[in-house]
Order: sequence, then structure tokens, then C-alpha cells
Amino acid sequence: MAYDKFTTLKSTCIPLPIENVDTDQIIPARFLKATKRKGFGLNLFRDWRYNSDNSLKKDFVLNNPTFKGRILIGGKNFGSGSSREHAAWSIYDYGFRCVISSFFADIFSANCLNIGVLPVQVSENFLNTIFENIYDNPDIEILVDLPNQSVSIPELSLNESFIINEYKKNNMLNGYDDIDYLIGMKNSITDFASKTPL
Repeated sequence: MAYDKFTTLKSTCIPLPIENVDTDQIIPARFLKATKRKGFGLNLFRDWRYNSDNSLKKDFVLNNPTFKGRILIGGKNFGSGSSREHAAWSIYDYGFRCVISSFFADIFSANCLNIGVLPVQVSENFLNTIFENIYDNPDIEILVDLPNQSVSIPELSLNESFIINEYKKNNMLNGYDDIDYLIGMKNSITDFASKTPL
């Protein structure tokens, strides 16, 4: 299993209402030297989180103790720019299991799904509703239900459905990456090969 299974997630959220957040802002290029997925969370949004002397920027949301949780709420067009997998790795390593936005860059979205971060695309109106309610009440929780493909604010009885590729959905529900999926088909592949003439 590549990562923990994802079924439902109920959590408070961290709001980042900035549009066009690109992968270099998520994880700057100078931190891409490592090839293992661990440790990238330390430099998630590095240049937004830290001053040049490595002190924390108090006005950045990840440094604000008012907001916490395993769901990141991003502005429109989240994850644009280069195709670096490290952007998704840094989000997962920091502790997020879901990113909600009104639009994702395709490659970033695929990279997230490959490592256990669920990108949930909602309408702009619903995204704005989420932002408004988080700022009004930082303790409000969002419920992400992957089996039913819905995201909701239970306290307010508000919800919206989202779309996900069926193959990727199945992998997320089982904690599989692409290699795990193929390994899971080993018996079927072996059986097919044994019945197929060379």
C-alpha cells in the first residue's frame, strides 16, 4: 500500500485564497534535490512562510495558529506551472490529505492522486462559501466523502458533488498507486499469460 486509504475526511481547514498558485511557490526549485518523498513538508510554501533569516512570517496562514487542519483550501488555478511531483509530495508530507479549489492544473491534480492527496474541484460559488465560513469560524469542519463524491459543510447543511476518474477513485479508496494496482492484478495477468500462446 503506497499510502493510507482515503474514504472520508472531516477536518478544519487552512484557507489560502490566492489564485494561480504555481508549483514553484508550493515548493521552490532549490529544494528538489532529494528523490524520496519525505521531508518536503518543511519547505512547503517556503518563501511565503519564512523570511530570509529563516524566521517565520507571522502574516502567512500556515504560521497562524488560528487555522489548522488536514484540508487546504486554495484559490482558482491551484498547482499551475511546472510538472514537478515534489509539489504534491510537499503537501502530503506537511499533513494535508485534501486540497479544495475551483480549478486545478491537470498535472498537479494527477500527481496528487498518485500519492494520496485528494484534489476536490468545486464551483467558484461553493469555494467562496467555504472561505467565508472558515474566516467567520476557523473551527468549522468540512466533510469530504470520496465514496459518494461529495464535499459538505455539515454544520450548515451545505454540500456539493465533485468529479473524479473512477480508476483514481478506486486507487484512493484502497491506498494504491499505479504500481500497487498492477501488483493487485498479478494473478489475473499470470492467468491470462498462461492461456495466451507465445
